[in-house]
Amino acid sequence: MLNDPLANALSNILNKENARTKECIIKPSSKIIKEVLKIMKNNYYVGEFKEIEDSKGNMLSVQLLNNINKCGVIKPRFSVKKDGYEKFEKRFLLAKDFGILIVSTPQGIMTNDEAKKKGIGGKLLAYCY
Repeated sequence: MLNDPLANALSNILNKENARTKECIIKPSSKIIKEVLKIMKNNYYVGEFKEIEDSKGNMLSVQLLNNINKCGVIKPRFSVKKDGYEKFEKRFLLAKDFGILIVSTPQGIMTNDEAKKKGIGGKLLAYCY
């Protein structure tokens, strides 16, 4: 039984990256996983991904670029205010401007840099560097 599909997807991606494979299959698929993958694709951590329809539930096929050193979910999902991102950047990322935090905000899922520019807070979902 899967308790956290996003955590399973990111750990699957990290395991396949460490094994230097070119493709990763993520099952099951969800809107949050697709949004997180879209952000990771925009920041050049993963390549193209497509949804494969299956009778048991949809799955995602992700092309890997071998650019990820570490990625994972943030548990518990900490709330962060619009001026409180630096504390979590120090905790989860290696250095300043190295890697991304993925945040769920009222305006959608985005990176910490976009949320800082827009001046909004939210809940931390994941990190990647």
